[in-house]
Amino acid sequence: MLTAQDGSDALRAAPFLTFVAENGDNAAIVLDAYGLGAYDCNLSQFLKLNKVKDAKTRLVVGKSYKLPLQVMRYNGSSIRSTAGIENWKTAVQIRDYNYAMQKSGIRNDDFTDSRKLWIPWHLINCTQKSIAKFPVAEGKVPTNKPKKKVTPATVFGGEPSSEDNPRIFPIFGNKYAKTPLISSKLKGRVFYLISGHGGPDPGARGKRAGITLCEDEYAYDVTIRLLRYLLSHGATAYMIVRDPNDGIRDENYLTCDKDEEVWGNKVIPINQKERLGQRTDIINALTAAHEERGETDQTVVEIHVDSRSVATETDVFFYYRADSEPSMNLALNMHQIFIQKYSQKRGPARRYTGSVTTRDLYTLRETNTNKAVYVELANIQNDWDQQRIVLKNNRQAIANWLGQALTKK
Repeated sequence: MLTAQDGSDALRAAPFLTFVAENGDNAAIVLDAYGLGAYDCNLSQFLKLNKVKDAKTRLVVGKSYKLPLQVMRYNGSSIRSTAGIENWKTAVQIRDYNYAMQKSGIRNDDFTDSRKLWIPWHLINCTQKSIAKFPVAEGKVPTNKPKKKVTPATVFGGEPSSEDNPRIFPIFGNKYAKTPLISSKLKGRVFYLISGHGGPDPGARGKRAGITLCEDEYAYDVTIRLLRYLLSHGATAYMIVRDPNDGIRDENYLTCDKDEEVWGNKVIPINQKERLGQRTDIINALTAAHEERGETDQTVVEIHVDSRSVATETDVFFYYRADSEPSMNLALNMHQIFIQKYSQKRGPARRYTGSVTTRDLYTLRETNTNKAVYVELANIQNDWDQQRIVLKNNRQAIANWLGQALTKK
């Protein structure tokens, strides 16, 4: 708890910032959004303030809740004198938190101008060792607003590896977790991978041998294989849609489930527009953080499985962001790789018919990276096309070919 040295009577009496719950909110989601989710005492204080049962209890839509975030009137002199704290490092952390919230779009003002200083509960009251830093630069941040409101990421720096070995990535499952560094070709480049649908939305469905094929499961397996390829060449890469227990799977028929989450352990909303907004918000927050570090070569790749009439055969095809030459060039690179590989595999008897076009899709339009491409793998209804996704070697080949295109400058 607070001591005389840790804060003033004014700080102890300072009000808590409130927010109004939206559809799908729970304590974990909200604390993550405000950069508070990494600290257990923030959760404990939230539950106590609001008499909420646990982190996953759905909050009442439209109801006002208190955050473990106190608001004081900044005195214009210093954070230490405002809050009555002596520790200089704590004051710096409070300053950086306020700037991080401004840069992310969570707050739309500069505390030195509005005189509203936000003080996170954990910085004054918790003994837990800090496990996260806010990705902001030293000094005052420009006040120009971001393109749209974004949610701060709870983990920064790419796909998390094992604490014991930086080349072991738990997301791949036991068989594929160890991911050797083959080259450093992609060092300094950042990738955001989205497998289509997930959680409450399985996407398109097909039937094969009496078994249901779910789009989200096959898109996920190709995407996670691509993630492993990129990490093996030194990239910083994020798997945005995540399954806590699937990993890379080698079986032909992948079990349909609804336990996928998104980056930061966030629940996937039922509403489609909310789902898409959640993903682009996460990517835009990470994009801004990497740009702050000077890492400007950033790419979004979203992967889906198409659904058409049973008789329609399709080849892998690509959409790119409108009016973006880098996006178009990347899609063309992918297309060229697939032409070459299909020619080697199929021979002249059946030429590749995949296409490259622009399309005004939500992810392509709303993300802020300098490159964005959307990939459709096959027609999940067609027996011939299904072989492209049900066979593990085919899924791996697609991931490898996409990876080669992304590696190519």
